[in-house]
Amino acid sequence: MASSSISRRKYLAALLFLALILQTCNGFYLPGSYMHTYSNGDEISAKVNSLTSIETELPFSYYSLPYCTPPGGIKKSAENLGELLMGDQIDNSPYRFRMNANESIYLCTTSPLSENEVKLLKQRTHDLYQVNMILDNLPVMRFTNQNGVKIQWTGFPVGYTPPGGNDDYIINHLKFKVFIHEYEGAGVEIIGTGEEGLGVISEADKKKASGYEIVGFEVVPCSVKYDPEKMTKLHMYDNITTVSCPQELENSQTIREKERVSFTYEVEFMKSNVRWPSRWDAYLKMEGARVHWFSILNSLMVIFFLAGIVFVIFLRTVRRDLARYEELDKEAQAQMNEELSGWKLVVGDVFREPNHSKLLCVMVADGVQITGMAVVTIIFAAFGFMSPASRGMLLTGMILLYLFLGIAAGYVGVRMWRTIKGSSEGWRSISWSTACFFPGIVFVILTVLNFILWGSKSTGAIPISLYFVLLSLWFCISVPLTLLGGLLGTRAEPIEYPVRTNQIPREIPPHKYPSWLLVLGAGTLPFGTLFIELFFILSSIWLGRFYYVFGFLLVVFTLLVIVCAEVSVVLTYMHLCVEDWMWWWKAFYASGSVAFYVFLYSVNYLIFDLRSLSGPVSAMLYLGYSLIMAIAIMLSTGTIGFLTSFYFVHYLFSSVKID
Repeated sequence: MASSSISRRKYLAALLFLALILQTCNGFYLPGSYMHTYSNGDEISAKVNSLTSIETELPFSYYSLPYCTPPGGIKKSAENLGELLMGDQIDNSPYRFRMNANESIYLCTTSPLSENEVKLLKQRTHDLYQVNMILDNLPVMRFTNQNGVKIQWTGFPVGYTPPGGNDDYIINHLKFKVFIHEYEGAGVEIIGTGEEGLGVISEADKKKASGYEIVGFEVVPCSVKYDPEKMTKLHMYDNITTVSCPQELENSQTIREKERVSFTYEVEFMKSNVRWPSRWDAYLKMEGARVHWFSILNSLMVIFFLAGIVFVIFLRTVRRDLARYEELDKEAQAQMNEELSGWKLVVGDVFREPNHSKLLCVMVADGVQITGMAVVTIIFAAFGFMSPASRGMLLTGMILLYLFLGIAAGYVGVRMWRTIKGSSEGWRSISWSTACFFPGIVFVILTVLNFILWGSKSTGAIPISLYFVLLSLWFCISVPLTLLGGLLGTRAEPIEYPVRTNQIPREIPPHKYPSWLLVLGAGTLPFGTLFIELFFILSSIWLGRFYYVFGFLLVVFTLLVIVCAEVSVVLTYMHLCVEDWMWWWKAFYASGSVAFYVFLYSVNYLIFDLRSLSGPVSAMLYLGYSLIMAIAIMLSTGTIGFLTSFYFVHYLFSSVKID
């Protein structure tokens, strides 16, 4: 009675504590950035990101073109690791707004355009480069109508070329719409993870926080021909009369040598019912929810089919054979040993050391590291901790997770090495190889791509300073943790084989079909689970769309893990049944071969879906990044299949009693 009353008191105390926390946190939100509120007349500055194009995939600095510069000079914003790797270069801009003040503003008039500037502007216009502007951490958005369909874009073009025309026209007048929501400052506490850092609006700050919050940022770009003589008499931020976008090309500003281009903008503030926590909804609308569900149902059908095969293997074949084998008396057992066929014949060879065992241990260890990184990243993203509002957060999180999961990779690689070899000798070599294998491949590919980007003078090129940062992270965090994991692996008990290995290896009978054909064919089933989601992921990376259906991705990833495990088990059993005891690498590549189809699909996507991608430089960049993705998928899926098969074979032969 006394113990039950104590536990009841603990339960009530826990409930009371939870109630106090809930009372303190009237509302909790993790959107990606700390909310700003503005009062009437407060100055709001817009920022500019790199110029981007789906034609070339080479980002360039905004100020590489003859645009107006801010009065205080160009200042770069602090950027995280992910932003730097993605080629983002966020700078301040001359565009300034005052809260709730609708106005038309003159910025500047350029000096006469030189031949080089005209060539550069025309090239950026033909390559469909977009200007990416940011206000209060929101990218600027524009809408166009194509065949009666309203299409949403982020950014606006550098210029345009009319169909059938010879001249190019620069976008030099911007009509901004800033949508605002009046914030009362009552009963909401906000916590953020964005570029402005962590912040909470407390009770004491509620009155102070009252004002307007920015919930939308749209632009209508147009080209307007001004009289340079009149415009040069104005000063920056002088008011001008409202300009309507011209319909006639004669009134638009052509890109021509010796021309002087005047830049202007106007801003209109509009009240909106959209609240600040929902302001990213307009950007994160992903079409094709039915397609995602179809992908999941398709994967479930594959899983149930394979699960049925595994069920038959376990319950009909294995269990029946084992039961019949154990019931026989010793004399019958001896007779049966002579007549054994299938997997029971390879009992003395099934755990024989595979070819290139060190490489296998290293690849499985790196696969564990990549899989762990993927699982944690997708779960965190699915719960909203890696919002697109926090630029570069996803990539930064992935890199840090990979670095810290080196301890798991070192442990798995060394423990597997001890299991195969029977001793810890050479564990340091395994740990070092694990720490350097996959990062080394990525480093080589990125270095080659970086030389290409440096040659193109793109902001996507990784600076030398960032190279040293990445190398420092690699050798100061990942390598020591991998060695620590390896040390822990030497102290862990090796996995004991259930049967002894014969001294003389058994001859493998000739196969009806080559093994590599079965292994390669097995990869089609995991690929069937993955390929629809892969289309959306590739579109988000290369077509500049936001990808935020991480809930679907989590489900698809879970199904992929199950399919890889089942495919590998079935194929391993098939090989053992034909007396092929060299199952180790086949189990790895049975599920790992999905990477081959992923790379082929990436090439297919390049040819048929990225037809706008122009030039060999862009194609090499695309194929280089696709190769990194395919290698990571091979190591991850191969590891899942191999470890499942290893424990399946261990369980299978632990049930056999053969002297």
